[in-house]
Amino acid sequence: MENSSGCTFSFVEESRREWKKQLTRRRIVMAAVRLFEEQGYEQTTVAEIAAVADVDPKTFFNYFRSKDEVLFNDAARDFDVLFEAIAERRPEEGPGEVLARAVQTYAAHRRPKVPRREPAELSAAARLALTTPALQAKGLYLLLDLQQRIAGELLKVFPGQLDPVTAAAMTGAVIGAIQQAGLASVQLDRSQEELWEAAQHGLDIAQHGLLSVRPSAGSPNLTGERTSSS
Repeated sequence: MENSSGCTFSFVEESRREWKKQLTRRRIVMAAVRLFEEQGYEQTTVAEIAAVADVDPKTFFNYFRSKDEVLFNDAARDFDVLFEAIAERRPEEGPGEVLARAVQTYAAHRRPKVPRREPAELSAAARLALTTPALQAKGLYLLLDLQQRIAGELLKVFPGQLDPVTAAAMTGAVIGAIQQAGLASVQLDRSQEELWEAAQHGLDIAQHGLLSVRPSAGSPNLTGERTSSS
């Protein structure tokens, strides 16, 4: 039977290994984004990314199946948390409450695992995803697939109570609002913390409806500047 000191040593070693893996993953992502920006997505090879990240190409494939996954695979690793939260519908919850809670559960699980990124790095990744045809197609496919899966999970927990059109509309409203609010924050060179706040704001708008939005003094305008009341 292992004593407490042995358990502590194992925990520390496991934490150290996970920390080193996260550092390696981050180096690969940063190297890829840099090369995509400098020489173009199509012109960049996995071997070049591995060389700049100072890892073996085989190590790259331990983390990503292809170079497009450098930008898209990370968040998808935890989507099961979101689906499980939907499946755990509480008796008093309606579809809107279930969907909002599931998104918040996913965010609470995901955010502590996301490496800190500076606004310039966030902007570079968003710019690549928006301006590179191959990445645009990949992003659209992943977004549509996610929305269809979420809608399907909602239909499972509300059998005979929710129709497919309504489930699809609800899902599109929530995911679209979060995505666009987050994207706007990134394009305004806001911090990662402000990105999280923007995503929550998008969820609030989707949850409470368009008519809940009112202009307020001191809110950011389209240029990112703060307005003030006269």
